[in-house]
Amino acid sequence: MSNCWVTTTNGEVSVKKIKLPEPRYQSDISLEESLLQRRSVRDYPGEALSLGEVSQLLWAAQGITAQWGGRTAPSAGALYPLEVYVVVGNVQNLAAGVYRYEPEGHELLRIAEGDKRGDLASASLAQACVKEGAIDIVFAAVYQRTTRKYGERGIRYVHMEVGHVAQNVCLQAVAMNLGTVTIGAFNDEKVCRLLNLPQDKRPLYLIPVGGENR
Repeated sequence: MSNCWVTTTNGEVSVKKIKLPEPRYQSDISLEESLLQRRSVRDYPGEALSLGEVSQLLWAAQGITAQWGGRTAPSAGALYPLEVYVVVGNVQNLAAGVYRYEPEGHELLRIAEGDKRGDLASASLAQACVKEGAIDIVFAAVYQRTTRKYGERGIRYVHMEVGHVAQNVCLQAVAMNLGTVTIGAFNDEKVCRLLNLPQDKRPLYLIPVGGENR
């Protein structure tokens, strides 16, 4: 793992961009078994995730799988309107904070420091699983990337795409013995402020992830 170091205004040096471990492309769990075992899991044992597990989940969501830029989930016109954020609270060797996933380099870019899971839970109608997950993956959309080609129907294509991506994450989590649940109930504006999203990005989906109690 390599890091990009930046100097803050007070002279301190911190990690801003983090290169993630390479994802793996094989496992002992079949796709069929992942489909069979997939459930919504809201209770987590409180164990930390590894950076490799975070890497694998993000690759499943939007990892690049072709030299021309194709990704793990289909996208209308290959326009890729989705942005992936991770609210980190309990990950080994990764400071708590808010990060944006950058598929091109398979990297994390830190955009805020500190554990924001509690704030995100408050923005999500106080759903405890959002606070208790080791991380929360947030999908946001830049609709204009798709609507400028497809017009109003592009909105439908974006919503189809986020469903594909979320299912990828859920099935990958099952293969890793992790628990997930998909969350659609949240205050959009509060989530936008928490993630410091610009006006052209709208949050669509939250997925807490933690170890699964079995």
